[in-house]
Amino acid sequence: MEITSQSKLFDVLEAYPVLEAQIVNIAPPFHNLKNPVLRRTVGKIATLEKVAQIGGMDVGNLVNTLRRAVGQEELGAESTANFVVEIPRLADDPTWIAGEPQFTLNGTELLQRGEVPLGRVNELLGQIEPGRFILLVTNFEPTPILEAMQKQNRKIFHKIHPNDLAQHLTFIQ
Repeated sequence: MEITSQSKLFDVLEAYPVLEAQIVNIAPPFHNLKNPVLRRTVGKIATLEKVAQIGGMDVGNLVNTLRRAVGQEELGAESTANFVVEIPRLADDPTWIAGEPQFTLNGTELLQRGEVPLGRVNELLGQIEPGRFILLVTNFEPTPILEAMQKQNRKIFHKIHPNDLAQHLTFIQ
């Protein structure tokens, strides 16, 4: 069974029972899914889109989290995960951004698809190797992400691409 935003919760749990704990962690109101009657009634009505809404999570992130957990390829990840950008190096850049990013995200495209870049950044932070960083590329200064990363005590650096003033580069470690 392929997991999508329109997959019924019941069908997903029938095909992949191991996902139950993950879904309950994401959307605690669904802890009652252990009750077989509720699982059959609510589970057959609720889509993963609804689970994401109740859990306050971006539906794309939820679907891709579940897909990864069962070995399915992420949906729509190709264009943002393999995004390549020229990084202009300036003398006053911090030394920790000297290498290549471990992950480069096209935040503008994520937003256009209805995904929240902060969710994807937080997801990738758990996978980042020591000394590596995430590069988030947007067409605006991503103030909410900068603030969220400061609260997490992450190293951040933001600059505008000197050859393309509409391109904002945010480095996160």
